[in-house]
Amino acid sequence: MVRSRFVVGAVCVAAAGVLNVSGLAAAQPTPPPPPPAPDINAYPPVNPKDFAVLEGSAYAFSSNGLTCMLQRSGGYGCNGVLPGAPQNANLVSGVSGGVPGWASSPAPIFGGPVNALPPNTRLSFGTVSCGGDGTLTACVDSRNQSGFVVSPTASWIVNAVNPLLARPEGTNPYFN
Repeated sequence: MVRSRFVVGAVCVAAAGVLNVSGLAAAQPTPPPPPPAPDINAYPPVNPKDFAVLEGSAYAFSSNGLTCMLQRSGGYGCNGVLPGAPQNANLVSGVSGGVPGWASSPAPIFGGPVNALPPNTRLSFGTVSCGGDGTLTACVDSRNQSGFVVSPTASWIVNAVNPLLARPEGTNPYFN
């Protein structure tokens, strides 16, 4: 009888330990959000005419092994190696006023020759500006402060929540 009480007691202690460990795993804090994008608009602008492609309907440039494009219609993005992108995506793109997303593409964003964007400069059209410091490349939409960053070790979406769609109940983004 003493032996069966010992076995029951040992099983209860083991079960409590398993339950306690799983409770600790569930209580782990969420990872911190990605850092904000650098202030691309602080860089001096380049002349968009030097980067015009597709008969002036878009602007394309290369930066840190990426090919990037800003379309006059509002689309923008970069493709190439995107370190840390989900599911090995090789394209990050968005449209002015929206939040960028990841994708994979068998073809480059633009297949023709493009000029390199000098470090510490930006190329802008409408509300979207893209640029970098020679190490990282980023595009930011001043309309909603979203965009993306591609660095040598990580790539991330900035402000992945559209403030026009996700806002506290009873608030209006157009009126205070």
